[in-house]
Amino acid sequence: MTPPKNRGGAPGRGPKRADAGRGPRPEAGRGPRSDQRTQRAPGTGTTRPSQPTQTKREPQRPVIDVHDPDGVRLQKLLAAAGVGSRRVCEDLITQGRVEVDGQTVRELGVRIKATQVVHVDGERVQLDESRVYLAFNKPLNVVTSMSDDLGRVDIGDYFGDRKERLFHVGRLDADTEGLLLLTNDGDLAHRLQHPRYGVLKTYLAQIQGPVPRDLGRRLREGVELDDGPVKVDSFRVVDSQPGKAIVEVILHEGRKHIVRRMLAEVGHPVLSLVRTQVGPIRLADTKVGKFRSLSSAEVAALYKAAGL
Repeated sequence: MTPPKNRGGAPGRGPKRADAGRGPRPEAGRGPRSDQRTQRAPGTGTTRPSQPTQTKREPQRPVIDVHDPDGVRLQKLLAAAGVGSRRVCEDLITQGRVEVDGQTVRELGVRIKATQVVHVDGERVQLDESRVYLAFNKPLNVVTSMSDDLGRVDIGDYFGDRKERLFHVGRLDADTEGLLLLTNDGDLAHRLQHPRYGVLKTYLAQIQGPVPRDLGRRLREGVELDDGPVKVDSFRVVDSQPGKAIVEVILHEGRKHIVRRMLAEVGHPVLSLVRTQVGPIRLADTKVGKFRSLSSAEVAALYKAAGL
């Protein structure tokens, strides 16, 4: 029978002790932590403790400075924004229904700046009094521009004397009348007109009739135009008379002449066009050439529609 091979020592000297030449053993409790795994060092027969697993921490939200000397008491700002009386706003805070920059606030002593983002019951509240939100009933033959090189009447003729720099939300053709929103809130204006956010626009169009029964289905399925397909979100016939009809078209597209081109493509050219609604804001009884300031509830509804 073949004797077992010696491992690690000279022939005939028996097995080499594992701790030979390494000095005294470490005392109990002095070695590597029991919860650390060991791994083999590259290119050697020894092992080394692995690094403890790093726990990924969630990014911390900025802490609201409740002693900000430049801030204003939260309940005062909410009351000034039309949320309710000071007492009502205090109750909203203590009930945990108010968020500031994504954090629920329950303390009445919190002071914030009007530029911070505040939600009440999940709806955005605009605290900055310098923000302007207007609904304008644009007349026919008015260019959607604050100035026109050709000398045509433009919306700057109606708002050019205001101190704020206003943005118009989208455009209306000169031969299209109706609701045009204007604001100095650039972020909101961008979101309201960008198709990605899906804010709906409603139009009333007078078209050549009669209207076939399947027109709504064709428009909802989509129409191919020179610059790509387009489809409506909703379509209905409001009124029908011999040779013409009034239809309601709702879509979130914003391409130039989109309603006119789409209806012309399906054989029903537009005779007149009025935009009656943008998101939750209606033209209502605003007279042609006049404008009104949006209420705090309307502004909150716009923010919600834009996902802010």
